[in-house]
Amino acid sequence: MNLVQIHGTDPARRLSRLPSWLRKSDTNFRALHDLKVDLRRRGLHTVCESARCPNIHECFARKAATFMILGNVCTRTCGFCAVPQGVPGSLQRQEPEHVAAMAQRMALRHVVITSVNRDDLPDGGSAHFAATVRAVKRALPIARVEVLVPDFLGDLDAVARVLDSGCDVFNHNVETVERLYPRVRPQAGYGRSLGVLRFARIRAPHMLTKSGLMAGLGETSDEVKCLLRDLRSVDTDIATIGQYLQPRRRRLRVEEYVRPEVFERYREYGESIGFRAVFSGPLVRSSYMAESVEAQALSRP
Repeated sequence: MNLVQIHGTDPARRLSRLPSWLRKSDTNFRALHDLKVDLRRRGLHTVCESARCPNIHECFARKAATFMILGNVCTRTCGFCAVPQGVPGSLQRQEPEHVAAMAQRMALRHVVITSVNRDDLPDGGSAHFAATVRAVKRALPIARVEVLVPDFLGDLDAVARVLDSGCDVFNHNVETVERLYPRVRPQAGYGRSLGVLRFARIRAPHMLTKSGLMAGLGETSDEVKCLLRDLRSVDTDIATIGQYLQPRRRRLRVEEYVRPEVFERYREYGESIGFRAVFSGPLVRSSYMAESVEAQALSRP
């Protein structure tokens, strides 16, 4: 049984089971199975599966999924992530076309593409990323394409390659507050991630930019607010905030389960400092309900 702190409770009562607001019934097993079969036939991966997203049944039932390209093995050892870590295999050259064909089969209007980190590749996989965006745009000309990219080790040429590919929303997650980076993202850098978002705004000034963070890793509310201000300082349009859930036994433990009302206060604060949309809640993930979040941002000046 995993016992964790509950934000805002009496210190003597801080140990508790999974709170009610994080319990989600998983009933649509047929939709999950059918979509998995189609994905495996094309050799495709989704972050929904690899990162053990709690919303997978709901999203697969809606025929929504976030494609994860460049393989299923990450070169980094982030403490929060369920994606397998190690030495990746070779690139699958047909993957862009397979993603496009699957997106077309699913009749997606909003396609989200992410990837593992590929620090072993000279360009971080950015050319493959850009090729996937272009393939999806050819197959689904009216679809919106959102990319959720790694930091490419701060290589701005690689970032530009993705930005110039025809995507509509550029997402790069900061994931956590600056103080926790050595523990949560040891091979990343807080300033580097802000630099990627700053460059995206300069390179593509009319494109929506987006970033996300996890709560419950030991951050304080003041640190979350500071992070949100830092994102606004580089003119980020959209912020997503969700509860961290330990995906595997050997990953970082949950330090606290943050109450829904705290997520609501984060949303209100984010909107008060100028975000065009703040999607904040216990089960929020960076690409969850991405089409609706984009529509909300576009509806605001």
